[in-house]
Amino acid sequence: MNSNLQSNPTSSQLFTSIDMGTNSFKLLIVHADPPGRSFVPVERLKEPVVLSRESAISISSQSQVRALQSLQKFKSLILSHNVSCDRIRCVATEALRQAENQKQFVETVYEDLGLRVDVLSGEEEARLVYLGVLQFLPVFEKSVLCIDIGGGSTEFVVGKRGDVKLAVSLKLGHVNLTQMFMKNGVELTKMRDFIRHAIDESRLADKLKESDGFEVVVGSSGTIRAIENALFSGYGTDLYQFNLEGYKRDWRFGRRELSGVVEKLCNEGDEEQIRREGFFKRRSEFIVAGAVLLEEIFKALGIEEMEVSEYALAEGVIADSLAKAFEGSYDLNANARWRSVMRLATRLNGKKRMNHAVHCANIAKVHSNRNIVKY
Repeated sequence: MNSNLQSNPTSSQLFTSIDMGTNSFKLLIVHADPPGRSFVPVERLKEPVVLSRESAISISSQSQVRALQSLQKFKSLILSHNVSCDRIRCVATEALRQAENQKQFVETVYEDLGLRVDVLSGEEEARLVYLGVLQFLPVFEKSVLCIDIGGGSTEFVVGKRGDVKLAVSLKLGHVNLTQMFMKNGVELTKMRDFIRHAIDESRLADKLKESDGFEVVVGSSGTIRAIENALFSGYGTDLYQFNLEGYKRDWRFGRRELSGVVEKLCNEGDEEQIRREGFFKRRSEFIVAGAVLLEEIFKALGIEEMEVSEYALAEGVIADSLAKAFEGSYDLNANARWRSVMRLATRLNGKKRMNHAVHCANIAKVHSNRNIVKY
């Protein structure tokens, strides 16, 4: 076992989460304001790994190499910040949940890097996604349906005031759907039928009604954020050519807008493929399946509008760690209030000026125990 990750009392306010997703690995290092009232992101890093690229039932040797290389990068960054080993939490999702060689791979990660991997159940992943959403949007008092589309599964969770009322995980993800229906040509009709059958068989709509429904719908995955960005940027329209800086961004979209983007994404031909690859970059390989999946979810659950959260599982893991470390004194609302203030200030003062202000505030928070903003 590598023993370089040591407890460091001088870094007790730094917390780290590693999200080993099916499509990508994400590192988040934050500074916690004492006594765990809120947190400020210090470092982020994302690595495209695609754990299930070569096999849907095991982590191939190629995937293991990519994964270990990415985790080594993360570890080097963690060490550079002197994060205490008891402040690091590494979680894995659907690809490792289903992998036949899960135990062997988890042991390899620990032996080579000293990182303990917590393979989450689908329900626990959904709960942590909800906690992450609460760090970004002021929806604590509302009954919220959170939807997170991953590479190997989609998590649905209904929560209110920090408590989970319903958590469901379906094995529908943008990576596995792409591999099943787009590897040897595009089979959109079969993909839609497969998604509808899986949702119907899960009785998800009935379970939502039995849990008294929801007031707000929030999407939190990279796929959903990419779709929102496409809508805001006017993907596939004349607006795509304009500089949209200064335009008001609501971070929400409706069913009709979503269907418009899906229709454009599903167009065949070289021109659309070039446009997809240019706009969505690395995500272009999986965006069609992710967008079709989201559209079918809207239809099945009768969703008319969705808000978008930039925070999800990684931030939920941080919130959960802070709640445990500070024994209940962590305020689930604090980060959402801070972000609400910043969004309003950005609209009034402009993005460039506020980016400078946020940067200065973050530096001050990391090097001082004083609270920069009072609510």
